[in-house]
Amino acid sequence: MKIHEYQAKQILQRYQVAVPRGQVAFSGAEAGKIAAELNCETVVVKAQIHAGGRGKGGGVKLVHSPAEAAQIAEKMLGMQLVTHQTGPEGKMVRKVLVEEGLAIDRELYAGIVLDRSRSQLVFMASTEGGVEIEKVAAETPEKILKEYIDNALGLQPFQARKLAFGLGLSGDQFKNAVKFITALYRAYVASDASLAEINPLVVTRSGAVLALDAKMNIDDNALARHPDLVAMRDFDEEEPLEVEASKDNLNYIKLDGNVGCMVNGAGLAMATMDLIKLAGSEPANFLDVGGTASEDTVANGFRIILADKNVKAVLINIFGGIVRCDRVARGVVEAVKREQVNVPIVIRLAGTNATEAAQLLNESGLKFLVATSFEDAAEKVVQATAA
Repeated sequence: MKIHEYQAKQILQRYQVAVPRGQVAFSGAEAGKIAAELNCETVVVKAQIHAGGRGKGGGVKLVHSPAEAAQIAEKMLGMQLVTHQTGPEGKMVRKVLVEEGLAIDRELYAGIVLDRSRSQLVFMASTEGGVEIEKVAAETPEKILKEYIDNALGLQPFQARKLAFGLGLSGDQFKNAVKFITALYRAYVASDASLAEINPLVVTRSGAVLALDAKMNIDDNALARHPDLVAMRDFDEEEPLEVEASKDNLNYIKLDGNVGCMVNGAGLAMATMDLIKLAGSEPANFLDVGGTASEDTVANGFRIILADKNVKAVLINIFGGIVRCDRVARGVVEAVKREQVNVPIVIRLAGTNATEAAQLLNESGLKFLVATSFEDAAEKVVQATAA
């Protein structure tokens, strides 16, 4: 689950991670009031959307008075902010973060993520703050410091000191960086985060070390343990079809293609999307109905797929292992009868009760394109989109 910058900073503060003073505002007047309370020479107004690159898109502005803060916030609120991560359609700004300006001496980078190849958390740091870490990794990978964290022992003090030394810090800056690194790790683990990224991590002229920006993602599988974090979910920032799918416990991700996909199993779903691309088209979604899909689950999945106006054809690719093919077939027939379907449907069912499923489809009175193999299914659905 993604959260906003201001929400990430609220979490970080709970674990003594240093962040600038500031509050979220939902109107220009509110932004002006917060700026007055901060009582700083310089105040920063930052658009809050689930995307990076806000500064380049005009979503981060420096102001020098409460009146100017109110004026800038009023212009930001309601705008479609376009960044390299939003796509050309952009995202609407519904709230802004108003923060104190800082006397910055250096901009650094700090982040924690799971390295799946080693099944360990890795704490990364770099002197290249303010630059996308992907660009640093591609062009100057030697500038990324990494400390792998023992799953049983956690981040050790010597590792925090090693990272701070590696960033070229000394004196009070070094001490504050060690505290920051230790606290950030504690916040990451305690909140069951899947990502914590501080870019830039700034060192002020007075030696303070703070998170000027903060990005955190929370592991969806751990949300049951964190009702306070669940309350931070912003449905306005999410794809409406994905929100709808989550209500039915469907693993759905909207994509940009025109072939709707319904598959059981994440691995099979990925392979299905690959074959669609190889056959000459693009998948419109990732949809894994799961290994124990019921007729209702299949029907709901079908409804979500058809709600995407870009879908020109649907490919249903089911391997009957735990889930029975006849159950899927009943769900598909029910969904087609219930919904107004005006796109071709290609079905490939193999495995448990595949024969019974084929009989159900034949007796339904509905027109399905039945595929005889995985490859045949991909070719048929691509041909159907061109028809």
